[in-house]
Amino acid sequence: MRQAMVQAIGDAAQASGGRPVPAENLHVTLAFLGSVPPRRQPELAAAARDSALEPAAIPLELRFDRLELWRRAQLLCASPAQLPAWTAVIAGRLQARLAAGGFAPDLKPFRPHVTVARKVARADAPGAMPAVLGRFTELVLVESRTLPAGPLYSVVESFPLCRDQKERK
Repeated sequence: MRQAMVQAIGDAAQASGGRPVPAENLHVTLAFLGSVPPRRQPELAAAARDSALEPAAIPLELRFDRLELWRRAQLLCASPAQLPAWTAVIAGRLQARLAAGGFAPDLKPFRPHVTVARKVARADAPGAMPAVLGRFTELVLVESRTLPAGPLYSVVESFPLCRDQKERK
């Protein structure tokens, strides 16, 4: 999915005046928590584990077909125009579990997205983009560290969303 996303948004990311996100850093964000002390990682892992659905028979799909400019955050993001029901179930469970654990809930409406450019100055035509279909087999808890060269992402733990993936673990 990463290479397809790069091809689909390449011109828009370049034209935004921002820094395109390298292909290896592209990922779908379900919840952004900001700075969290490392001692709280086990709580986050438990929240993610409790939020994952009973593994499905096939990978879950999400179709990214919109570009959104998030002016305040200076981000250009790819998002789905239509949300499948499973995304709302996972997001609702995750937000409820995080709130119960004392984490500040995200007050913005839920929108899974892929950040495709940072420090965006402009976006000529946010809106439709060539569709990119993502197939997901895992819910992943990721730690993001900000470095001078850009964010560094590390997988903390992953949880299967697809029976085939669960059988491989």
